[in-house]
Amino acid sequence: MSNNIKTERGKKYLNPYVGGVLLGLVLLAANFVSGRGLGASGAIKSVVATSIEMVDKDAVNNLPFMAEYAQSHSGSPMRSWLVFQMLGVIVGGFLSGAVAGRLKLKVEHSPKITSRRRLVFALAGGILFGFGSQLGRGCTSGSALSGMAVLSLGGFITMMAIFGTAFALAYFFRRNWI
Repeated sequence: MSNNIKTERGKKYLNPYVGGVLLGLVLLAANFVSGRGLGASGAIKSVVATSIEMVDKDAVNNLPFMAEYAQSHSGSPMRSWLVFQMLGVIVGGFLSGAVAGRLKLKVEHSPKITSRRRLVFALAGGILFGFGSQLGRGCTSGSALSGMAVLSLGGFITMMAIFGTAFALAYFFRRNWI
């Protein structure tokens, strides 16, 4: 079996099974090295806590959740390893796109919709997903993948909810991408 899959446009992508195994190995390494799983929402919380502190030092102490989060890291919330993980994801994604020749500034969408509509839907989806990650106490990688890796019932329920919701809503949103 080839490690690459060709798309209809002829570009090669990593085989999803190989990608899944690699993701599992990264998750195992994260648990082994840091004693915690992966997660992006913690990095966002560090950036938000630092931003609030920069604007008004007292404001972060008036928000119990942010005060607790800001004080949980020695010195600065930006020293959290999750911040460095997210920087690695951003830099790694950029380098991967550059090496594969897919680094272009464009909006991909169906011919049936405009670039503006695609961007509005992407922004709205990102905001809803971010809000949902706070309600669920973590993003998909933190709640679902890391939770399932330690055989947490909550991790399995989260993954079923994510895919179940996506499956239920796909019919209504598919015309934006097909």
